Amino acid sequence: MRNEAGTPSLADVARVAGVSLATASRAVNNAYGVSEATRQKVLAVVEKLDFVASPDAERLARGSSRRVALVVPHLGRWFFGEMVAGIERELSAAGVDILLYHVDDPEDRREFFSRLPARRKVDAVIAIAFPVDEEERQRLELMGVAITAAGGRSTDYPYVSIDDYAAGRQAVDHLLALGHTRIGMLASFERTLPAPRENLRSRAYYDALAEHGIAVDPSLVHDMEWGGHNAALATAQLLASDPRPTAIYAHSDELALGAMHALALAGVRVPEDLSVVAIDDSPLADSLGLTSVRQPVREQGTIAARMVLDALSQPGSTAASVMLPTQLVVRESTGPVGTPPAVP
Repeated sequence: MRNEAGTPSLADVARVAGVSLATASRAVNNAYGVSEATRQKVLAVVEKLDFVASPDAERLARGSSRRVALVVPHLGRWFFGEMVAGIERELSAAGVDILLYHVDDPEDRREFFSRLPARRKVDAVIAIAFPVDEEERQRLELMGVAITAAGGRSTDYPYVSIDDYAAGRQAVDHLLALGHTRIGMLASFERTLPAPRENLRSRAYYDALAEHGIAVDPSLVHDMEWGGHNAALATAQLLASDPRPTAIYAHSDELALGAMHALALAGVRVPEDLSVVAIDDSPLADSLGLTSVRQPVREQGTIAARMVLDALSQPGSTAASVMLPTQLVVRESTGPVGTPPAVP
């Protein structure tokens, strides 16, 4: 019996192989209860008939949806693209499909969580750098599936991330070791996302200065909505300080690049007049000579996917959270205070 498109069905495979429909299904899906000889006979018929199993039929045979939902607040940023790539590659290799939910503004967020219990067509959820509040956490719990956070902590779910505090200390300690004591900080927040319990990258700045006996100058701290344009505006304000800073610590490469653009427009040389350091180490950091703390973004996605696969293979188990190390990558944007101009 062929389907409406005229392609062979699983029933055709079973008939030609001389086995029951259930046996053909188990053989095609590599399930238990089928001898190797029978499996090979069925697979030979599959090849002969050019049979392609229906994804829904495969999921039915396995007793699960074989789907994982990815909740992503942004798609156009390097960080999220890398994270999704790491997750997709690992899940795809395991035969697991992805349902991508792009939730980037308050209205999308409300709609997503209001309809969430109906989205029980997935076996797990991965929230990518997507903090949730208590009400949203309760809605997630209604799904009754494994939930994992990638790229940061999200309430009390198992997570994979970097140590943001350690990354911040690597960046600020680097500037302090170069002799900088008047250091500006460019921090950012996401207007559409709940505020984190604590901004560890900011805390690293305050702690590092305190350990060196340096009083914090509030005029050197700028907390803005994320974006290179906002970072450029904040940098212009830093340059108006008297005395102005000799270095800038930015919470992300994107903020640092906005700062460097503003510095270039103002004729401020980097690093001769002012050093810049950031966190992330995106491809642009290397291209523009930005000193940055490298975080393994794609690896975080890969590990998050493996955590989900482990949870699916061992229902009821609790995955251990994973914290990956970061590495300071020194480039041309940082130097000692009063670095002499480069020789032409």
